[in-house]
Amino acid sequence: MSAWSIPQQQKSIGIFDSGIGGLTVVHALMKHLPNENITYFGDTARVPYGSKSAEVVREYAFEDTRFLLQQGVKIIVVACNTVSAVAIDDLKSHFDIPIIGMIKPGATVACDVTARGQVGVIGTLATIASESYPRAIRECSADIRVHSQPCPLFVPLAEEGWSDHPVTRLVAEEYLGKLRDQGIDALILGCTHYPILRNVIQETIGSHVTLIDSGEAAAMRVEELLREQDLLNTSREQPNYSFFVSDVPQKFKQLGQIFLGKSDLRVTKVHLT
Repeated sequence: MSAWSIPQQQKSIGIFDSGIGGLTVVHALMKHLPNENITYFGDTARVPYGSKSAEVVREYAFEDTRFLLQQGVKIIVVACNTVSAVAIDDLKSHFDIPIIGMIKPGATVACDVTARGQVGVIGTLATIASESYPRAIRECSADIRVHSQPCPLFVPLAEEGWSDHPVTRLVAEEYLGKLRDQGIDALILGCTHYPILRNVIQETIGSHVTLIDSGEAAAMRVEELLREQDLLNTSREQPNYSFFVSDVPQKFKQLGQIFLGKSDLRVTKVHLT
């Protein structure tokens, strides 16, 4: 059966990211929506997106979206905060399919959990420079003060699987020390790679600070939208998980097993055109 002949509800949730970070979103979706089929694309040949220009990020985002559409998905999750920050509006206006990014769901949760009105945001250079999170938070509440900090080295550390490494702790202290001094009580992990380093981040910033996983927030929004549009998969069949990458499928598979707890990931290398 081709992707186009499958009933709409049984089509996959499509997800793309610059690399493995989006697997944290996949994990959240598996937890919230265990019946859903998932198709994931990780652009591992061109990671990271966060250090590239907005023009290049938009170009990559359109290519990634077109690839998922070719797989016949019913909704697309942009599991990349950089793309969500600089290209989400372009994607939504160009493609006739529900598209959910990371920024608004994460900002909404931050507004709900902060007690002091002091919220921190960490992300890639492009995400922080876009000021997308401060704008989204101001839409929720003009009284909340946002403290932003780019953490570009967190992505390669996460890609290396260095979730508990002395180098990671040194880098975390360098990045997060300033935020800790600002008295924040909530911290948005504004990159889907960052939950991989969650323990180090929490220890460095302090146990009193609530960490907000933008991917977890987005997964809850996906569930809400699928219910609203009657797109939930009610099939009793075992869900199908398909993973595509643009490079190094074996490394992706190894890390995917760690983060998803599954030893039978089907990972296929593809070339985008």
